[in-house]
Amino acid sequence: MTDHPAVRRLDLGTFVRPAEEVGGPQPRVEPVLAYLVRRDEGLILFDTGIGAADPQTEAHYRPRRRPLEAALADAGVTLADISLVVNCHLHFDHCGGNPLLGATPVLVQAVELAAARRGGHTVEELVDYPGAVYREFTGEAEIWPGVRIIPTPGHTDGHQSLVVRQSDGTVVLAGQAHDFASEFGSDQLAYQAAREGVAQPLPDHRPWVERLLAFDPRRVLFAHDGSVWEPSRPPAPETAAATWENGCP
Repeated sequence: MTDHPAVRRLDLGTFVRPAEEVGGPQPRVEPVLAYLVRRDEGLILFDTGIGAADPQTEAHYRPRRRPLEAALADAGVTLADISLVVNCHLHFDHCGGNPLLGATPVLVQAVELAAARRGGHTVEELVDYPGAVYREFTGEAEIWPGVRIIPTPGHTDGHQSLVVRQSDGTVVLAGQAHDFASEFGSDQLAYQAAREGVAQPLPDHRPWVERLLAFDPRRVLFAHDGSVWEPSRPPAPETAAATWENGCP
């Protein structure tokens, strides 16, 4: 697998977020991005695109879908090649391709799956489809060597991100933990300022940002933003290595 990028972005379409959800006078067109992670153990697919929804939801978001099979084909793989699916959360624009993957295990936080099954959280047919197999987690877990799930609640209570250790540095697949790379950057700077003892008042930051930054990520990638966050200073390899070996900062 060394001839291919370890993490590859997949374009799975767009949707239009209405102005009332954007908080401004104009709607916003957003990409829907998934990620293919290549490891010696196999292939992980992080998110699977936009699923079919009811007419009201379709009219509200006006999605334009790119077939998952086509996106995978561009990467030289098929649905049958996927070893694991990791959904950052189970809204219909992140788990839409799950039913296409049959019994491929889907890794999800238990609280997220419970919310999806209560109703009103997502499109139910995208959750308990024929053959669905879930591996539920409560909190953090290293699923393969150098690949770790980190809870990043906020957008939903069960939102999770995927941290992937690579030879050239760690990559974080942050899903919708933040809508934009710039928002992650703002949180990172707020955390850094607080850690360095800058006098209050300071902006709040999400509590799990410290955990993600403990891995000294070289890149952070997002589900609805093509921009990439990168640190202003080079990562410290010895700090990241200690985090992986000890499982905690």
